[in-house]
Amino acid sequence: MNLKSLAKDTALYGLSSIVGRFLNYLLVPVYTYYIAAESGGYGIVTNLYAYTALLLALLTFGMETTLFRFGGKAEEDGSMVYSTTLRMVGLVALVFVAAVLGFLRPIAGGLGYAAHPEYVGCMALIVAQDAFQAIMFSRLRQLGRPLRFLALKFAFIIPNVLLTLFLFIGLPKFFPAHPGLEALWQQYNYGVGFIFFLNLFCTTLVSLLFIPEIRGIFYGWDSKLAGRMLRYTWPLLLLGVVGILNQVADKILFPKLIPGEEGMVQLGIYGACVKIALLLSVLTQAFRYAYEPIVFAGGRGKDNPETLRDGMKYFVIFALLAFLGVMFYMPLLRYLVTNSAYWAGLKVVPIVMMAEVFMGIYFNLSFWYKLTDQTIWGAIMSAVSVAVMIGVNVAFVPRFGYMACAWGGFAGYGVAMLLSYFLGQKKAPVAYDLRSFFTAFGLTLALYAVSVLLRRLLGLSYDSPLGWKTVAFMAGNTVLLAVYVLWVWRGLRRRPAAPADSSSER
Repeated sequence: MNLKSLAKDTALYGLSSIVGRFLNYLLVPVYTYYIAAESGGYGIVTNLYAYTALLLALLTFGMETTLFRFGGKAEEDGSMVYSTTLRMVGLVALVFVAAVLGFLRPIAGGLGYAAHPEYVGCMALIVAQDAFQAIMFSRLRQLGRPLRFLALKFAFIIPNVLLTLFLFIGLPKFFPAHPGLEALWQQYNYGVGFIFFLNLFCTTLVSLLFIPEIRGIFYGWDSKLAGRMLRYTWPLLLLGVVGILNQVADKILFPKLIPGEEGMVQLGIYGACVKIALLLSVLTQAFRYAYEPIVFAGGRGKDNPETLRDGMKYFVIFALLAFLGVMFYMPLLRYLVTNSAYWAGLKVVPIVMMAEVFMGIYFNLSFWYKLTDQTIWGAIMSAVSVAVMIGVNVAFVPRFGYMACAWGGFAGYGVAMLLSYFLGQKKAPVAYDLRSFFTAFGLTLALYAVSVLLRRLLGLSYDSPLGWKTVAFMAGNTVLLAVYVLWVWRGLRRRPAAPADSSSER
């Protein structure tokens, strides 16, 4: 595998993800400062965006991966594959929007938003455009155009951030002179509704900027190709749905397991603190954007087992580095959640972060069934995973609250990771460097345990004020982080002998 190419593309795609997430994370302090924890307003945001994520998986129905798979085949016309994909996803998105707007009030009532059906309609329009855009963003990745990809991502991020800052910081200054404006603000849950309206505006702006890519819809339509693509993608649809359920089912179920205002308050606290843990997902997403085209291009002659082995090794090493970085500097990162009333939920961060590590490993392991066209296995494994996660939530959320959500994700992703590894080694074996993996995990857990012990010796908690003790704590953690970095640096300098080809041993 060309590590330099992977690193360069990961950096470029990651720039949009990292800067985008960073700027959006800058909004979390704004939201948590102006939306009181006890109001449950942030719970509304968390709940509706969870539905949006699930719907996006349904509306794209695995066609992003399918585009790469068929577009990477020498015997297929790449332009025809793109046009056919765009038409299929576009048609499904249009039907979805028409159905939601046609039955808006009963759907909003069923979701618990009878007083604000406009929230549901707004999110339907957003997710339909997101699904259509997802194919065009995938096309840019397929063509190796990270700069165009980056520019279009920023076309959403920058206006959204600036308008949100104006909404929460600037707009209230006009309330004394314009009482009607303040009444409108209160009508939409003290600004919560405006978050969705701004999202719709910025998403529509990006759709207009995608006009050059939209013209690809006129490249043509191939019914036989569409049939082959649908046969390949339907298991990916199941895979995508159950995969996203692993991420959002807890946020969808929570208000039903703990109904009323208390449920929304807890969900708001959990949703805000999970934002810190999901810093790791930035690395995973950036890695995925760069890695998928490389792996699928491997079908044209590259050594896929070697690519998969090396890609997994680098991901694990740097994902665990990110885990330690977040946990070691939590006294600073907690200020992403401005209001200390939310900090009670920070104890979920290490659990959710390790679940994200498992999810990233599962993604890397998933190529065996994608490259062998056995995508049904992905759906089966993810279904088992989401069943575990939902089971943990249903059984323990009423008693333990959002802590059960964190452990449910940990258990679900852990099961998916193990199933994919053992099945993959039977059906398309790859000689992963397990020794490096276990060493990395062992060292990470040991260093984290030392950090926890140091925190307890200093008498600190997640909500302790900044002072000399927290400075000493982070200084000690910096030494621990340096130990891990030194181990990584020494390991990457050595060129290990290529492991035996596991396929020849079987």
